[in-house]
Amino acid sequence: MASKAELACVYSALILVDDDVAVTGEKISTILKAANVDVEPYWPGLFAKALEGVNVRDLITNIGSGVGAAPAGGAVPAAAGGGAAPAAEEKKEEKKEEEPEESDDDMGFGLFD
Repeated sequence: MASKAELACVYSALILVDDDVAVTGEKISTILKAANVDVEPYWPGLFAKALEGVNVRDLITNIGSGVGAAPAGGAVPAAAGGGAAPAAEEKKEEKKEEEPEESDDDMGFGLFD
């Protein structure tokens, strides 16, 4: 479960992103002071560093697309050549590695025998 300080910093960062303002430790601290929320002094800077260079809007809008999903629209440049072929080979290898699990009945004994 997230602590009060973590949630306060997350919400203040979301407020800043929603207002198209850069997320900095100072601005998070300002929002927290205005909301009368006391947090340890390292939290705002920690969240600002964590969100540095991250497009939070994209994170929020693409949350249902899955973890590690490739961007839609063929993001692989044409100069990359065979970029899609190794990915297909990896998928085939993964399928081969999966073996069906043996049940207890196949081993000659059951749980209640």
